[in-house]
Amino acid sequence: MSCPICGKETAPKMRPFCSKRCADVDLSRWFNGSYAVPSTDPEDMDDLEQALEEVSRTDAPPTKPH
Repeated sequence: MSCPICGKETAPKMRPFCSKRCADVDLSRWFNGSYAVPSTDPEDMDDLEQALEEVSRTDAPPTKPH
C-alpha cells in the first residue's frame, strides 16, 4: 500500500500514511476544506426550512385522536 499523500510505502505505525508529516498534511486538508463530504442540503436557510417542513409532513406518523 502506498501513502495517499506522497506515494511512498506506508509505515505500519502511521498507516495509511508513510509518516506523521503526511498524516498532518491530510488532516490540514480536511481542516481547510480541500476535502469535503458531498451534501444535498440546500445552501439557503429558507430552502432548508422548507425542505425540513416537507420531510416532517411526509415522515410524520399518523396522529391518533385522544
